[in-house]
Amino acid sequence: MSAAAETRNWLELPPDVTASILSRLGAVEIFRSAQNVCSQWRSICKDPSMWRSVDMHNLGDLHHMDDVLEKVCVLAVDRSCGHLLDINIEYFGTDELLFYISERSVHLKRLRLYACFYVSDEGLSKSALKLPFLEELEIFIGPISKHAVETIGRSCPLLKSFKYNLRRCKGYVCDDEALAISQTMPELRHLQLLGNGLTNEGLQAILDGCPHLEYLDLRQCFSVRLVGNLEKRCVERIKNLRHPSDPTHDYVFVAEDLDTWYNPSDCDDYDE
Repeated sequence: MSAAAETRNWLELPPDVTASILSRLGAVEIFRSAQNVCSQWRSICKDPSMWRSVDMHNLGDLHHMDDVLEKVCVLAVDRSCGHLLDINIEYFGTDELLFYISERSVHLKRLRLYACFYVSDEGLSKSALKLPFLEELEIFIGPISKHAVETIGRSCPLLKSFKYNLRRCKGYVCDDEALAISQTMPELRHLQLLGNGLTNEGLQAILDGCPHLEYLDLRQCFSVRLVGNLEKRCVERIKNLRHPSDPTHDYVFVAEDLDTWYNPSDCDDYDE
């Protein structure tokens, strides 16, 4: 290591460079440690521009800290001063927290809810009503009803990307969500439905109702049979098509054998 590197004073970095570096830490680490390093870093961490994007990433090992994570999330939203555009919440969260975010972040464009088991249909629907500028929504392992999907579609007319990924039992068949998407999300360009129970009928409806669709991910949608005219239509219409049997290495959670996640008795629609 050179002498210059050994003696470099990191506090002499331009504030915008420091802010860019600190933003990569995520909200929890900023509140837990970074903002306490020095007065300069604390000042930067209080700047609303630092909180246009809030990442509450965790590996699910902080369940015992749900209350702390919610408080950190609230503080992050408050610091954004209404300028929050992008938020990622993982393994925690409630209806109350989501509504708090939606009330104070009317310009929110991207919302990702990963394994947020305490966010309900009602909570998601109520919050969607206050997010008219939402363009991207991802819900992973958090079943919602067709009514919530319809509310989201009608309340968020600018929605261009919808990722609704589930862990379903093999044999699950249901077109409710697909029909709700087709009827309320005409501006979609990107749709991901890992593990969904839609059939060919639901897929046809999506193709009819979402004319701008460019990316369609149907991995582990085992009730879809891409053959004949339907396959031809998908290939001609969709620039990037993922088939039901395509590998899911980028989604480890659902790449497992689905039978290992549920007992047949837990699923009303399970087909032996």
